Amino acid sequence: MKRFSDEFKQRMAVVLCAVMLTPLNAVLYGQDQAPPPAPPPPGQALTPDQLNDLVAPVALYPDPLLSQVLVACTYPLEVVQAYQFIQRNPGLSGPALTQAVQQQNWDPSIQALAVFPDVIKRLNDDITWTTNLGNAFLAQQADVMDAVQRMRLKAQQSGKLGSTPQETVTTTSEGGQPIVEIVPADPNVMYVPIYNPLWVWGAPLWYPYPRWWWPGPGVVVGGFGFGFGIGINVGGFFGGGWGGWGGWGWHPAWGSHTVIVNNTFIHRYNFNTAHLANVHGTGVWQHDPGFRGGVPYSNARLNEQYRGNVRANVEARPTEQSARPSNQQGERFGNRSVPQNTPAARNGSAFGGVGNGNAARQQADHGYSSLGSARTGGGFGGRSAPSRGGGGRR
Repeated sequence: MKRFSDEFKQRMAVVLCAVMLTPLNAVLYGQDQAPPPAPPPPGQALTPDQLNDLVAPVALYPDPLLSQVLVACTYPLEVVQAYQFIQRNPGLSGPALTQAVQQQNWDPSIQALAVFPDVIKRLNDDITWTTNLGNAFLAQQADVMDAVQRMRLKAQQSGKLGSTPQETVTTTSEGGQPIVEIVPADPNVMYVPIYNPLWVWGAPLWYPYPRWWWPGPGVVVGGFGFGFGIGINVGGFFGGGWGGWGGWGWHPAWGSHTVIVNNTFIHRYNFNTAHLANVHGTGVWQHDPGFRGGVPYSNARLNEQYRGNVRANVEARPTEQSARPSNQQGERFGNRSVPQNTPAARNGSAFGGVGNGNAARQQADHGYSSLGSARTGGGFGGRSAPSRGGGGRR
Protein backbone atom coordinates (compact mmCIF):
# COMPACT_ATOMS: atom_id res chain seq x y z
CA MET A 1 0.00 0.00 0.00
CA LYS A 2 2.86 2.35 0.85
CA ARG A 3 4.48 1.58 -2.53
CA PHE A 4 1.22 2.43 -4.35
CA SER A 5 0.99 5.68 -2.42
CA ASP A 6 4.55 6.67 -3.36
CA GLU A 7 3.95 5.89 -7.05
CA PHE A 8 0.71 7.90 -7.00
CA LYS A 9 2.50 10.89 -5.48
CA GLN A 10 5.23 10.70 -8.13
CA ARG A 11 2.70 10.60 -10.96
CA MET A 12 0.73 13.50 -9.53
CA ALA A 13 3.92 15.52 -9.20
CA VAL A 14 4.66 14.95 -12.89
CA VAL A 15 1.11 15.99 -13.86
CA LEU A 16 1.26 19.15 -11.75
CA CYS A 17 4.63 20.14 -13.20
CA ALA A 18 3.24 19.70 -16.71
CA VAL A 19 0.24 21.87 -15.89
CA MET A 20 2.44 24.57 -14.37
CA LEU A 21 4.66 24.63 -17.45
CA THR A 22 1.72 24.87 -19.86
CA PRO A 23 1.22 28.46 -21.14
CA LEU A 24 -1.92 30.17 -19.89
CA ASN A 25 -3.08 30.76 -23.45
CA ALA A 26 -2.91 27.06 -24.23
CA VAL A 27 -4.92 26.19 -21.13
CA LEU A 28 -7.62 28.72 -21.94
CA TYR A 29 -7.76 27.74 -25.58
CA GLY A 30 -8.54 24.19 -24.56
CA GLN A 31 -11.53 25.07 -22.41
CA ASP A 32 -14.82 24.28 -24.11
CA GLN A 33 -13.35 25.00 -27.53
CA ALA A 34 -14.55 22.96 -30.47
CA PRO A 35 -11.97 22.23 -33.17
CA PRO A 36 -11.73 25.25 -35.49
CA PRO A 37 -13.39 24.82 -38.88
CA ALA A 38 -11.23 24.33 -41.93
CA PRO A 39 -10.09 27.50 -43.71
CA PRO A 40 -12.25 28.50 -46.67
CA PRO A 41 -11.20 27.39 -50.15
CA PRO A 42 -8.89 29.78 -52.03
CA GLY A 43 -10.80 32.73 -53.42
CA GLN A 44 -13.68 32.40 -50.96
CA ALA A 45 -14.40 35.40 -48.76
CA LEU A 46 -13.72 35.19 -45.04
CA THR A 47 -16.73 35.28 -42.74
CA PRO A 48 -17.25 38.03 -40.14
CA ASP A 49 -16.18 35.67 -37.33
CA GLN A 50 -13.01 34.76 -39.17
CA LEU A 51 -12.19 38.41 -39.78
CA ASN A 52 -12.88 39.25 -36.13
CA ASP A 53 -10.16 36.84 -35.01
CA LEU A 54 -7.78 38.04 -37.70
CA VAL A 55 -7.96 41.75 -36.84
CA ALA A 56 -8.14 41.35 -33.05
CA PRO A 57 -4.40 41.83 -32.33
CA VAL A 58 -4.37 45.32 -33.92
CA ALA A 59 -8.02 46.39 -33.64
CA LEU A 60 -7.29 48.56 -30.58
CA TYR A 61 -4.35 50.40 -32.11
CA PRO A 62 -4.88 54.17 -32.51
CA ASP A 63 -6.44 55.05 -35.86
CA PRO A 64 -3.33 56.58 -37.48
CA LEU A 65 -1.19 53.56 -36.64
CA LEU A 66 -3.87 50.98 -37.40
CA SER A 67 -4.48 52.28 -40.92
CA GLN A 68 -0.73 52.35 -41.59
CA VAL A 69 -0.34 48.77 -40.33
CA LEU A 70 -3.18 47.52 -42.55
CA VAL A 71 -1.44 49.03 -45.57
CA ALA A 72 2.00 47.76 -44.53
CA CYS A 73 0.71 44.19 -44.14
CA THR A 74 0.01 44.06 -47.88
CA TYR A 75 3.81 44.18 -48.35
CA PRO A 76 4.95 41.30 -46.08
CA LEU A 77 8.37 40.88 -47.69
CA GLU A 78 9.24 44.49 -46.95
CA VAL A 79 8.11 44.00 -43.34
CA VAL A 80 10.75 41.27 -43.04
CA GLN A 81 13.36 43.41 -44.77
CA ALA A 82 12.63 46.39 -42.51
CA TYR A 83 12.92 44.26 -39.37
CA GLN A 84 16.22 42.77 -40.52
CA PHE A 85 17.51 46.22 -41.48
CA ILE A 86 16.84 47.48 -37.96
CA GLN A 87 18.49 44.42 -36.45
CA ARG A 88 21.58 44.87 -38.61
CA ASN A 89 21.88 48.52 -37.62
CA PRO A 90 21.43 48.58 -33.83
CA GLY A 91 23.35 51.85 -33.55
CA LEU A 92 20.79 53.81 -35.57
CA SER A 93 18.10 55.64 -33.66
CA GLY A 94 15.97 58.74 -33.92
CA PRO A 95 16.39 60.86 -37.05
CA ALA A 96 19.42 58.80 -38.16
CA LEU A 97 17.29 55.65 -38.32
CA THR A 98 14.50 57.35 -40.23
CA GLN A 99 16.94 58.96 -42.67
CA ALA A 100 18.48 55.54 -43.28
CA VAL A 101 15.16 53.87 -44.10
CA GLN A 102 14.28 56.79 -46.37
CA GLN A 103 17.00 55.46 -48.67
CA GLN A 104 15.47 51.99 -48.86
CA ASN A 105 13.23 51.33 -51.83
CA TRP A 106 10.21 50.33 -49.74
CA ASP A 107 6.62 51.45 -49.66
CA PRO A 108 6.21 54.62 -47.54
CA SER A 109 4.05 52.74 -45.03
CA ILE A 110 7.02 50.45 -44.31
CA GLN A 111 9.55 53.27 -44.19
CA ALA A 112 7.54 55.35 -41.73
CA LEU A 113 6.81 52.27 -39.59
CA ALA A 114 10.50 52.17 -38.65
CA VAL A 115 9.78 54.82 -36.04
CA PHE A 116 7.76 52.09 -34.27
CA PRO A 117 10.35 49.27 -34.19
CA ASP A 118 8.35 47.22 -31.68
CA VAL A 119 5.43 47.11 -34.12
CA ILE A 120 7.70 45.95 -36.94
CA LYS A 121 9.03 43.24 -34.63
CA ARG A 122 5.52 41.99 -33.89
CA LEU A 123 4.59 41.88 -37.56
CA ASN A 124 7.80 40.00 -38.33
CA ASP A 125 7.39 37.56 -35.43
CA ASP A 126 4.43 35.89 -37.16
CA ILE A 127 4.78 36.77 -40.81
CA THR A 128 2.09 34.24 -41.79
CA TRP A 129 -0.49 36.12 -39.73
CA THR A 130 0.78 39.43 -41.16
CA THR A 131 0.49 38.13 -44.73
CA ASN A 132 -3.02 36.80 -44.10
CA LEU A 133 -4.16 40.12 -42.66
CA GLY A 134 -2.74 41.96 -45.67
CA ASN A 135 -4.38 39.53 -48.09
CA ALA A 136 -7.72 39.94 -46.34
CA PHE A 137 -7.41 43.72 -46.48
CA LEU A 138 -6.74 43.55 -50.22
CA ALA A 139 -9.61 41.18 -50.94
CA GLN A 140 -12.18 42.47 -48.41
CA GLN A 141 -11.16 45.97 -47.37
CA ALA A 142 -14.62 47.09 -46.25
CA ASP A 143 -15.21 43.84 -44.34
CA VAL A 144 -11.89 44.13 -42.54
CA MET A 145 -12.64 47.69 -41.44
CA ASP A 146 -16.10 46.59 -40.26
CA ALA A 147 -14.47 43.79 -38.25
CA VAL A 148 -12.23 46.33 -36.51
CA GLN A 149 -15.28 48.33 -35.51
CA ARG A 150 -17.08 45.23 -34.24
CA MET A 151 -14.13 44.27 -32.06
CA ARG A 152 -13.75 47.80 -30.72
CA LEU A 153 -17.44 47.96 -29.85
CA LYS A 154 -17.27 44.60 -28.05
CA ALA A 155 -14.24 45.73 -26.07
CA GLN A 156 -15.91 49.00 -25.18
CA GLN A 157 -19.14 47.34 -24.09
CA SER A 158 -17.24 44.87 -21.89
CA GLY A 159 -15.43 47.73 -20.15
CA LYS A 160 -12.02 46.90 -21.61
CA LEU A 161 -11.68 49.90 -23.91
CA GLY A 162 -11.99 53.50 -22.84
CA SER A 163 -10.13 56.79 -22.77
CA THR A 164 -6.86 56.88 -20.85
CA PRO A 165 -4.08 59.44 -20.41
CA GLN A 166 -2.44 57.79 -23.44
CA GLU A 167 -5.37 57.75 -25.90
CA THR A 168 -8.84 59.16 -26.41
CA VAL A 169 -11.72 56.86 -27.36
CA THR A 170 -14.86 58.42 -28.81
CA THR A 171 -18.02 56.91 -30.29
CA THR A 172 -19.85 58.66 -33.09
CA SER A 173 -22.38 57.57 -35.67
CA GLU A 174 -22.04 57.50 -39.43
CA GLY A 175 -24.72 56.17 -41.75
CA GLY A 176 -26.62 54.90 -38.74
CA GLN A 177 -23.68 52.76 -37.61
CA PRO A 178 -21.60 53.39 -34.48
CA ILE A 179 -17.99 54.35 -35.15
CA VAL A 180 -15.43 53.88 -32.38
CA GLU A 181 -12.42 56.10 -32.96
CA ILE A 182 -9.11 55.86 -31.10
CA VAL A 183 -6.60 58.70 -31.32
CA PRO A 184 -3.51 59.58 -29.28
CA ALA A 185 -4.36 61.88 -26.38
CA ASP A 186 -1.17 63.87 -26.90
CA PRO A 187 -0.79 65.43 -30.38
CA ASN A 188 2.95 64.82 -30.16
CA VAL A 189 3.21 61.38 -28.55
CA MET A 190 2.14 57.90 -29.66
CA TYR A 191 1.68 55.11 -27.12
CA VAL A 192 1.42 51.74 -28.83
CA PRO A 193 -1.08 49.50 -27.00
CA ILE A 194 0.15 46.17 -25.67
CA TYR A 195 -2.76 43.85 -24.98
CA ASN A 196 -3.68 40.20 -25.01
CA PRO A 197 -6.68 39.53 -27.28
CA LEU A 198 -7.47 36.50 -25.14
CA TRP A 199 -8.14 38.79 -22.18
CA VAL A 200 -10.14 41.30 -24.21
CA TRP A 201 -12.35 38.96 -26.28
CA GLY A 202 -11.60 35.42 -25.17
CA ALA A 203 -10.14 32.57 -27.18
CA PRO A 204 -10.33 32.85 -30.98
CA LEU A 205 -13.21 31.05 -32.66
CA TRP A 206 -11.49 30.41 -35.96
CA TYR A 207 -8.11 32.00 -36.57
CA PRO A 208 -5.38 31.64 -33.92
CA TYR A 209 -3.89 34.83 -32.58
CA PRO A 210 -0.34 35.51 -33.79
CA ARG A 211 2.66 34.12 -31.95
CA TRP A 212 3.49 37.36 -30.18
CA TRP A 213 4.59 37.87 -26.61
CA TRP A 214 1.52 38.71 -24.56
CA PRO A 215 1.89 40.69 -21.33
CA GLY A 216 1.00 39.30 -17.92
CA PRO A 217 0.13 40.99 -14.61
CA GLY A 218 2.31 43.96 -13.76
CA VAL A 219 4.31 43.86 -17.01
CA VAL A 220 2.89 47.05 -18.51
CA VAL A 221 0.99 50.05 -17.24
CA GLY A 222 -2.76 49.54 -17.42
CA GLY A 223 -3.41 46.28 -15.60
CA PHE A 224 -3.56 42.62 -16.51
CA GLY A 225 -3.55 41.98 -20.24
CA PHE A 226 -3.67 45.58 -21.42
CA GLY A 227 -1.26 48.49 -21.29
CA PHE A 228 1.03 50.71 -23.32
CA GLY A 229 4.63 50.80 -24.37
CA ILE A 230 6.93 53.76 -23.87
CA GLY A 231 5.60 56.93 -25.48
CA ILE A 232 7.26 57.92 -28.75
CA ASN A 233 7.69 61.67 -29.12
CA VAL A 234 6.77 61.98 -32.77
CA GLY A 235 6.09 65.70 -32.48
CA GLY A 236 9.58 66.39 -31.19
CA PHE A 237 11.09 64.26 -33.91
CA PHE A 238 9.35 65.97 -36.84
CA GLY A 239 10.09 69.43 -35.50
CA GLY A 240 8.11 72.65 -35.68
CA GLY A 241 6.25 71.64 -38.83
CA TRP A 242 4.49 68.79 -37.08
CA GLY A 243 0.79 69.65 -36.87
CA GLY A 244 -0.60 66.75 -34.87
CA TRP A 245 -2.03 63.39 -35.82
CA GLY A 246 -4.44 64.85 -38.37
CA GLY A 247 -1.43 65.33 -40.61
CA TRP A 248 -0.01 61.80 -40.25
CA GLY A 249 0.52 59.80 -43.42
CA TRP A 250 -2.40 57.37 -43.02
CA HIS A 251 -5.87 57.80 -41.61
CA PRO A 252 -9.03 55.63 -41.77
CA ALA A 253 -12.21 56.97 -43.34
CA TRP A 254 -14.59 54.60 -41.59
CA GLY A 255 -17.74 55.69 -43.39
CA SER A 256 -16.32 55.06 -46.86
CA HIS A 257 -14.25 52.03 -45.76
CA THR A 258 -11.05 53.51 -47.13
CA VAL A 259 -7.62 54.57 -45.94
CA ILE A 260 -6.68 58.16 -46.72
CA VAL A 261 -3.04 58.81 -47.56
CA ASN A 262 -1.46 62.18 -46.84
CA ASN A 263 0.92 62.54 -49.79
CA THR A 264 2.16 65.85 -48.39
CA PHE A 265 3.45 64.03 -45.30
CA ILE A 266 5.18 61.37 -47.41
CA HIS A 267 6.90 63.93 -49.64
CA ARG A 268 7.74 66.42 -46.93
CA TYR A 269 9.59 63.87 -44.83
CA ASN A 270 11.43 62.30 -47.77
CA PHE A 271 9.66 58.96 -47.86
CA ASN A 272 9.31 57.12 -51.16
CA THR A 273 7.24 59.16 -53.64
CA ALA A 274 8.34 57.29 -56.78
CA HIS A 275 4.95 55.67 -57.32
CA LEU A 276 2.69 58.49 -56.11
CA ALA A 277 0.36 60.03 -58.64
CA ASN A 278 0.53 63.30 -56.68
CA VAL A 279 3.06 64.52 -54.12
CA HIS A 280 0.72 66.97 -52.41
CA GLY A 281 -2.68 66.80 -50.80
CA THR A 282 -4.46 63.58 -49.86
CA GLY A 283 -5.88 60.64 -51.75
CA VAL A 284 -7.50 57.27 -51.25
CA TRP A 285 -4.92 54.51 -50.72
CA GLN A 286 -4.48 52.04 -53.54
CA HIS A 287 -2.25 48.99 -53.33
CA ASP A 288 1.00 49.23 -55.30
CA PRO A 289 2.08 45.77 -56.55
CA GLY A 290 5.52 47.18 -57.27
CA PHE A 291 6.34 46.78 -53.57
CA ARG A 292 4.88 43.26 -53.27
CA GLY A 293 8.17 41.63 -54.28
CA GLY A 294 6.57 38.65 -56.00
CA VAL A 295 4.72 37.40 -52.92
CA PRO A 296 1.63 35.60 -54.31
CA TYR A 297 -1.79 37.07 -53.76
CA SER A 298 -4.50 35.07 -52.03
CA ASN A 299 -6.78 34.44 -54.98
CA ALA A 300 -6.91 34.40 -58.75
CA ARG A 301 -8.76 37.72 -58.96
CA LEU A 302 -6.03 39.61 -57.14
CA ASN A 303 -3.30 37.83 -59.09
CA GLU A 304 -5.00 38.79 -62.33
CA GLN A 305 -5.54 42.36 -61.16
CA TYR A 306 -1.93 42.98 -60.17
CA ARG A 307 0.12 40.63 -62.33
CA GLY A 308 2.50 42.23 -64.77
CA ASN A 309 2.99 45.16 -62.41
CA VAL A 310 5.19 43.37 -59.93
CA ARG A 311 8.84 44.29 -60.20
CA ALA A 312 11.21 41.45 -60.93
CA ASN A 313 13.44 42.58 -58.09
CA VAL A 314 14.07 45.62 -55.95
CA GLU A 315 17.42 46.57 -54.51
CA ALA A 316 17.75 49.09 -51.71
CA ARG A 317 19.34 52.37 -52.59
CA PRO A 318 22.84 52.43 -51.05
CA THR A 319 23.27 54.53 -47.95
CA GLU A 320 26.21 55.52 -45.83
CA GLN A 321 24.94 53.27 -43.07
CA SER A 322 23.86 50.25 -45.11
CA ALA A 323 26.41 50.11 -47.91
CA ARG A 324 28.61 47.45 -46.43
CA PRO A 325 29.88 44.09 -47.73
CA SER A 326 27.99 41.05 -46.57
CA ASN A 327 28.73 37.36 -46.84
CA GLN A 328 25.41 36.30 -45.38
CA GLN A 329 23.46 33.57 -47.08
CA GLY A 330 19.82 34.28 -47.64
CA GLU A 331 16.50 32.62 -48.27
CA ARG A 332 13.84 33.38 -50.83
CA PHE A 333 10.59 35.20 -50.05
CA GLY A 334 8.59 35.97 -53.18
CA ASN A 335 11.17 36.83 -55.81
CA ARG A 336 13.55 38.61 -53.45
CA SER A 337 16.33 37.23 -51.30
CA VAL A 338 16.05 37.90 -47.58
CA PRO A 339 19.39 37.59 -45.75
CA GLN A 340 19.54 35.59 -42.57
CA ASN A 341 21.03 37.39 -39.64
CA THR A 342 21.41 37.09 -35.91
CA PRO A 343 19.27 39.74 -34.20
CA ALA A 344 21.32 42.28 -32.31
CA ALA A 345 20.20 44.12 -29.24
CA ARG A 346 19.06 47.67 -29.94
CA ASN A 347 20.34 50.50 -27.83
CA GLY A 348 18.04 53.28 -26.78
CA SER A 349 14.76 54.54 -28.16
CA ALA A 350 13.95 55.06 -31.79
CA PHE A 351 13.71 58.73 -30.91
CA GLY A 352 17.00 59.23 -29.17
CA GLY A 353 18.45 62.62 -30.01
CA VAL A 354 15.13 64.42 -30.27
CA GLY A 355 16.99 67.69 -30.03
CA ASN A 356 18.01 67.26 -33.67
CA GLY A 357 14.39 67.13 -34.82
CA ASN A 358 14.38 70.67 -36.19
CA ALA A 359 17.49 70.07 -38.27
CA ALA A 360 16.01 66.81 -39.51
CA ARG A 361 12.87 68.63 -40.57
CA GLN A 362 14.88 71.25 -42.49
CA GLN A 363 16.77 68.52 -44.29
CA ALA A 364 13.56 66.59 -44.99
CA ASP A 365 11.95 69.69 -46.45
CA HIS A 366 14.47 69.80 -49.33
CA GLY A 367 12.54 70.82 -52.39
CA TYR A 368 9.32 71.38 -50.44
CA SER A 369 9.12 75.13 -50.85
CA SER A 370 9.90 74.96 -54.57
CA LEU A 371 6.37 73.71 -55.18
CA GLY A 372 4.95 76.95 -53.84
CA SER A 373 1.20 77.16 -53.49
CA ALA A 374 0.71 73.92 -55.39
CA ARG A 375 1.42 72.03 -52.17
CA THR A 376 -1.07 71.70 -49.36
CA GLY A 377 0.05 71.15 -45.81
CA GLY A 378 -3.20 70.70 -43.93
CA GLY A 379 -4.46 67.65 -42.10
CA PHE A 380 -7.41 65.47 -42.95
CA GLY A 381 -9.96 67.64 -41.25
CA GLY A 382 -12.72 65.05 -41.21
CA ARG A 383 -13.68 61.55 -42.21
CA SER A 384 -15.03 62.17 -45.70
CA ALA A 385 -12.77 60.74 -48.37
CA PRO A 386 -11.26 62.95 -51.06
CA SER A 387 -11.25 62.01 -54.70
CA ARG A 388 -8.93 59.27 -55.88
CA GLY A 389 -5.54 60.08 -57.25
CA GLY A 390 -3.02 59.73 -54.42
CA GLY A 391 -1.40 57.06 -52.35
CA GLY A 392 -0.28 54.77 -55.13
CA ARG A 393 -1.66 53.41 -58.33
CA ARG A 394 -3.95 50.51 -58.89
